[in-house]
Amino acid sequence: MLRYALQTLKARKGGFTGAFLALFCAAALVTACGILLETGLRGTIATERYAAAPVVVGADQNVHQTTVKKKKGKVKQKHKAKPLAERVWLPENTLQTLTALPGVRKAVPETNFPAYAVGPQGRIVPGIDNKPSYGHAWSSAELTPFELTDGKAPTNPDDVVLDRELATRTGLKPGSSLVIQSTGAPTAYKVSGIAAPQDGDLHQQTSLFFSDETARTLSGRPGQITAVGLLPKPGVSPADLADQAKKALDGDGRRYAVATGGERGPIEFLDAGKARIKLVSMGGAMGGTSLLVAILVVVGTFALAIQQRHRELALLRAIAATPKQVRRLIGREALIIGGLAGGLGSVAGLPIAYWLHGKFIDFKAIPDILELTFGFVPFAAAVGAALLGAWVAARISARRTARIRPAEALSEASMEQRHFARGRLGAGILVLALGIGVVVLLSFLRTEPASQPVTFLSVVVLAVAVSLLGPVIARIAVAVLGIPLKLSRVGGHLATANARANAKRMAAAVTPLVLLIGMACTVLFVQTTLGDAATAQAKAGNKADWVVASDGPGVPARATDALRTVPGVTQVTEIVRTQVRVGLDKYPAQGISAQGLTTNWDPDVSEGSLKDFGDKSIAMSDVSADHLGKKPGDTLKVTLGDATVVELKVAAVYERGLGFGDLTMPHALVARHVDNPLASYALVKTTGGGRAGREQLAAALEQFPGTGVLDRTQADDLQAEVQQSNAEVNYLAMGLIIAFTAIAVVNTLAMSVSDRTREFALLRMVGTTRRQVMSMLRIESALIVLVAAVLGTVISLAVLTAFSIGMTGAAQPSLDLPIFLGVLGLAALLTAAATLIPGRVALGGRPADVISARQ
Repeated sequence: MLRYALQTLKARKGGFTGAFLALFCAAALVTACGILLETGLRGTIATERYAAAPVVVGADQNVHQTTVKKKKGKVKQKHKAKPLAERVWLPENTLQTLTALPGVRKAVPETNFPAYAVGPQGRIVPGIDNKPSYGHAWSSAELTPFELTDGKAPTNPDDVVLDRELATRTGLKPGSSLVIQSTGAPTAYKVSGIAAPQDGDLHQQTSLFFSDETARTLSGRPGQITAVGLLPKPGVSPADLADQAKKALDGDGRRYAVATGGERGPIEFLDAGKARIKLVSMGGAMGGTSLLVAILVVVGTFALAIQQRHRELALLRAIAATPKQVRRLIGREALIIGGLAGGLGSVAGLPIAYWLHGKFIDFKAIPDILELTFGFVPFAAAVGAALLGAWVAARISARRTARIRPAEALSEASMEQRHFARGRLGAGILVLALGIGVVVLLSFLRTEPASQPVTFLSVVVLAVAVSLLGPVIARIAVAVLGIPLKLSRVGGHLATANARANAKRMAAAVTPLVLLIGMACTVLFVQTTLGDAATAQAKAGNKADWVVASDGPGVPARATDALRTVPGVTQVTEIVRTQVRVGLDKYPAQGISAQGLTTNWDPDVSEGSLKDFGDKSIAMSDVSADHLGKKPGDTLKVTLGDATVVELKVAAVYERGLGFGDLTMPHALVARHVDNPLASYALVKTTGGGRAGREQLAAALEQFPGTGVLDRTQADDLQAEVQQSNAEVNYLAMGLIIAFTAIAVVNTLAMSVSDRTREFALLRMVGTTRRQVMSMLRIESALIVLVAAVLGTVISLAVLTAFSIGMTGAAQPSLDLPIFLGVLGLAALLTAAATLIPGRVALGGRPADVISARQ
């Protein structure tokens, strides 16, 4: 049987090429997603600042939850941990505990806070390659180690040492004066020295060093430190020293992270640690969606390939081949194709993974220090998926051919059956009902993490229903469009007759096109629906006359104080952004100052009131309130970004959660527990005859570098830009799946047309001209595009409407007509190319030669 399978593959290369290509692309996509997933699980994050400290001790950066369940007399404990948004600091007495360890030669404390140089033109100087710029205490310089190359160490409160890269970029030297924007007001310092790491300049951050006392003040964290680097005594290994540290810190009621080797990086780069989790999420979502799409595409491709071999398989049944033997033959053919396609596709997936990794870095979704990491598992998974997918697809596609009687098989080989298979029809109805159920479920999902996977699942399930019900849909479409198509006389008549007689073939061509249009529209317009709703809510809720923002670390408190002194300014409201957790659930949050709370900001309060919003108050979006079961007057326990737990009283519930975040707390509370206490922006209200304009406000901000005054239109545009930048990652991730679907469209259509050589020759023999045959193909292409456009649009519109209802509370999906028409144009272009080019090739031979050739 294996020998015959190999001979069949050799004799029908063209028919199996389409199946091979579909499996090849699927394997490449699975490999790429698997590599991203593995990178997220065990990717290496190299340290820079702590390179000279073999052991680094930091606070545990997670919130933990342990649940205990009793079932059938057994007690089960389940522990979960989720990362926090801000840095968790260590108490200063941790340094004394670690200094006393027997294996420690020296324990070096680290203090870390944002600090940016200000250029001579009053502009904030970004860190190296637009990365962060941090301030540190000079005593922590040996953790890298930094050594002075010029000047002296900072000893006075106004001294600062710059790293060599920053000094070269700004042209500063010892003795120069430099304004620095840190956690308070911009302050002038004297450059006392220039320092450089022993192994070359840092690539992930810019470093400024202050005296220890000044660093403690600027950090805003009295009695706390960022981390501790441990330098071992001679003969003490890092592993032994780490064990000593863990034992010494155990039992004091706090959680610590004690790291050596490659595990030191996440303590230094908190964002990199969070990026690993994001990469796991993206890799899993992409991999899961691509697998579903691949299964649908591969099953359709194999169904078409086996349909084209119907005569051959019928002859095998007629000469006494049993159904089991036919199934074994097709199964082994599929395994051979799956093995070859899986092996080659898994190799092709590696450059795709590198490309995706690079693009995610460009979009700042992950940092460039998170190195791509992979083993054999993604490649083995891709080969296994290709083998399993090919075998299952072949068995499903060959089920009827292998089961029916030989006489029926020969009859169906010459002409497609007119009646519908009851099993297929019943399965299609069930899958359609399932798809409708998933869409209805989507309308009840009100959080993005819950709704996004269900959104794309809905499209795939409905596309499967179209695939199963395809012959029925094709005949209905031909019945509706047959009359106008016949106006084209020969071409229209032939196209209508062909579509009516070969409904399965038309259905096989329509299905991947429906998936392409439905998936592309959903991917594109899910982001616009969510982004436009968030922008609209933010616009409607911003009642200020002006918005003050910064292109640096933020708006200092003294800047807002200066604005309050401008004649005509009545209220200035400061807002700082963060993320918090309630239990293990993450919520976007903001801290807002009391002045102007009810006049500058309108979150559309539906329950309670903001009039008595105080230091221990919290306001919640309707989504978070429903999810947590809270109402005004209730108490809510919140874990702030730095692991501080507070209990707040719910003052109000508001509707505009997409625009302003799910939780709103007092500005002073939030600012004390974030890495950067500067306001993200400030809302300014003016009134009266002394109404302040842009020039007056800008004059008050002259001494605060990086700050600027925006009107409401500019602020709205900035909000829209932020939404668009966040959507780019999703466009990229799902764009590959759309590209795979586009390849499947071309593949399926080309297979379908290429197998019609004898049909075209027969038409030519009975007097049909080449031009009339091409006209028939053009009309068939138009029919396929029209049916697919209607079905794909209906699917995407239903899914987007359900998504909009769930996420925004209104059935208002945001569609962009030019982009929509572009998707339809792309579908039409692919269909025309995949139909007309193979059709022209198929018409190249002499009809008599084609008819006399062995089939």
